[in-house]
Amino acid sequence: MNTPSAPPPSGITVQRALELPGLRSGLPEILAGADRLHRTVRWVHAGEVPNIASLLKGGELLLTTGYGLGTRPAEQRAFVRTLAERGIAALVVELGPRFARLPAALVDTARAAGLPLVQLHREVPFVTVTEEIHTEIVNGHYALVQRAEEVHRRCTEALLGGRGVPQVLGILADFGGNPVFLETTDGRLLYAAGAGPAGADPLQVWEGLRGPHKEAPPPAGSVLVDVPGGGPGTGSVRARLVLLPVRSPLAPVHRMAAERAAGILAVVLMQARQEEELAARGRGDFLTDLAEGRITPEDAPAQARVLGFKPGAGPLLPVVMRLGDTLSPAGGGWAVLARAVAEELASVGVPVLLGVRPVEGRVPLLLGLRTESERTAVADRVAVALRAGVERAGMQPPGAQPPVVVVGVAGGWAAASASLRHAAETATAAQGLTDRPWYDARRLDIDLLLWRLREHPDLAAFVDRAIGPLRDHDNRAKPPLLPTLQTYLAHAGRKAETARELHLNRQTLYNRLARIGELLGTDLDDPQTVLALSLALRARRHVP
Repeated sequence: MNTPSAPPPSGITVQRALELPGLRSGLPEILAGADRLHRTVRWVHAGEVPNIASLLKGGELLLTTGYGLGTRPAEQRAFVRTLAERGIAALVVELGPRFARLPAALVDTARAAGLPLVQLHREVPFVTVTEEIHTEIVNGHYALVQRAEEVHRRCTEALLGGRGVPQVLGILADFGGNPVFLETTDGRLLYAAGAGPAGADPLQVWEGLRGPHKEAPPPAGSVLVDVPGGGPGTGSVRARLVLLPVRSPLAPVHRMAAERAAGILAVVLMQARQEEELAARGRGDFLTDLAEGRITPEDAPAQARVLGFKPGAGPLLPVVMRLGDTLSPAGGGWAVLARAVAEELASVGVPVLLGVRPVEGRVPLLLGLRTESERTAVADRVAVALRAGVERAGMQPPGAQPPVVVVGVAGGWAAASASLRHAAETATAAQGLTDRPWYDARRLDIDLLLWRLREHPDLAAFVDRAIGPLRDHDNRAKPPLLPTLQTYLAHAGRKAETARELHLNRQTLYNRLARIGELLGTDLDDPQTVLALSLALRARRHVP
């Protein structure tokens, strides 16, 4: 890495202004603040009014003949103190009719305040001085823009040459002579480039200054620039560039260069996300074609190998995660989800083929098991990884139902086809179920059948006949009785277990069950009644 040359000053300094022909012709004499002539002159202002400080913003070089300084020492001291508090770069007073030499009160106050004070022994045209300094400021700014544009050009060439984020960050780090980091909006490190003091690894710099302290402001003099995300004008932020001044100070030109690099990084990240999403969709299409019989079991292994899936000789386990409507990611969110889920699945320890199906809101997977006996253990780990990926992708709003995970039957490629289709349909039918981390597709066949009948008017009529009176009761009275009936049936009529789960004493439960039987006009001990009520409770999720 080349050591960059020191950047030019971000603007003209007081020292440089005094060296220009306009002020130099006035024979300037520095009376105070000689050690502060490195101050940057942001602009030049000329004026003769006592309250001129109120017209200034800071960083100005003030030209005056002294008529606004006042005649009494107290007025002169107050004038200088106000200018110093305003943060002007320097005060330049032209000697003449008002002052033959500057008063001691003026000079002493300027020295105490650290304000550069210059007196001119010859008359100079202030307009000439103003034009010269403003020209220097504009030229200096143009030079900074040129340097920043050079960084932008090099980053663009890197992008067009097929290089990615590390190369762009490397160009920026080389230019600034300091390490550069790309972090997520919540402070996670994505990439690092450059070197710290004495050639230290940038990750050491990150851990020391940024990683553990991401909630605190960055070190003084750092540069933070947002990398935009989404479409033009959306205002969203995808990541953040962080430049830390650990080897040398950072100047405004470095911020300008970082802002230009941020635009390039936005394109790189968008391109990577699009490619990632296309690849995930391609794997999802393969799994869907396999499930629907458009790919034969004989051709499937070769196509899977092309997609990077190389299972062993053991059975294949289909898994489908179905996202609810409140969780479905928009736009490039599917790429974020696919990446987050893939990273979580890396810890499962078996070969995985992961795809996405945005239209159906599904994430289908195929896993390579060693033996059938590890199906349950792998399914447990996969369900945890899938939901963790959803959370990492920022797609789990408060109060939203978690995604449903359905696990199919393990087998060979021929079995995988039918099992994938069964798991995908069952995952849709299982929307709204939240009591288990994952569901065995074989145990949800009744739910699948009811879901397929969801638009048939007879299903809604059946639900209304079976539990309509309870539904009407719960809409107007407390306590609700449907949860009691559902828990009672889930425990196969075992009253002690039902009471424990509902935190009721037995007599209260008996009273509620009696009220349920009275409202429905039926006997809860009758097997046919129990079957009908169980079906109606399961069917009510699928009818209006």
